[in-house]
Amino acid sequence: MRIFAALLFAYTLSQFFRAFLAIVAVDLSRDLSLDSTQLGAVSASWFAAFALAQFPVGFALDRFGPRRTIGYVMIAAVLGAALMASATGFVSAFLAMALIGIGCSPILMGSMYLFARNHPPERFAMLSSFFIGVGAIGNLLGATPLALSVELIGWRWSMAGISLITASSAIAAFVMLRDPERIEAGDGRGGMIAGLMEVITLRALWLILPITFVSYSVVIATRSLWIAPYMTQVHGYSVTATGNAALLMAITMSIGALAYGPLERLVRDAKKTAIAGSVVTCAAYLALAIWGHASAIASVALIGLIGAAGLTYGIIMAHARLFFPPHLIGRGVTFMNFVFIGGAGLIQWFSGLFVGTAERTGMAPATIYGMLYAAFGLLLLASLIVYLLSPARPLSAPR
Repeated sequence: MRIFAALLFAYTLSQFFRAFLAIVAVDLSRDLSLDSTQLGAVSASWFAAFALAQFPVGFALDRFGPRRTIGYVMIAAVLGAALMASATGFVSAFLAMALIGIGCSPILMGSMYLFARNHPPERFAMLSSFFIGVGAIGNLLGATPLALSVELIGWRWSMAGISLITASSAIAAFVMLRDPERIEAGDGRGGMIAGLMEVITLRALWLILPITFVSYSVVIATRSLWIAPYMTQVHGYSVTATGNAALLMAITMSIGALAYGPLERLVRDAKKTAIAGSVVTCAAYLALAIWGHASAIASVALIGLIGAAGLTYGIIMAHARLFFPPHLIGRGVTFMNFVFIGGAGLIQWFSGLFVGTAERTGMAPATIYGMLYAAFGLLLLASLIVYLLSPARPLSAPR
């Protein structure tokens, strides 16, 4: 229980860091003189650094175990949060978010590594969905509570406080975690590149990768970056009202993640479960693109539905997990996470370029965000079509 609590503490902070910019975006842009393109790049730097760190993290998990990997690497998040609190412009904010991304990179994968090593494969979906769902409280903290803190003490002092909390989480992880026994074939002697190549050559993953790239990225781009500008510019919401809308999406994301575990156990098929959630999410994005500008209530409701149905991360990861042999669990889950988070970084970067370019042409906000959400829905639809062709499970158990 202590181990689970330490992991959950760290993961809650990771969820907070990937979502908090949506609430401080207005103040951050004003104080640091950031335009929409730069804001998108700052947000994307977290995801890019997080994604690139997955390769050494996977190697470290298989070689050294989660205790040292999580405890030491989280120091970067402490430094990044402190740098963000004192940021003076685009470069320092960009570097701060990159450091935070590196610091958060081993938390969820270290947790899933422990789930995969200590529990049978059929429990992986339930454990990971429960963990993600409860850990999504970080999204809640990055909504209304953060908005209230920003209004009370400002975003800089709020980030300074988060830096101290992150330091305590890193210490807790190092003190409380326990590593499972090493698997000799997977102790890292094959090297990071060799293990990665072995994962990439698992052909069953190829048809899963497109939806891995898109599904999480569009949902987190909405929650962590675009919900605030959309509700502010299209529907005239205040900072607190926007925080409440983000809070609702965070709550539905948590509920959805929690529900996916029992749903997968009921359906007994991770692929079918992920397909059902993706269909609902795709339909909600297209509805938001077409009708969202006409009603703030409808927009909030659709965004909440996207949060509930769209967090298929844990189920898709559980589907991919079926194809990893035991000695590649660390590198396998981190490779998948690289695709998840790399997709999120690229989607945020490109969406920032699109919004910034559209704003400079004088396009109306309702049109800009309608096109943005339509693109999210169509991207998800295209990846879902490919995913339908993927195998539901391996023909034989992993080696």
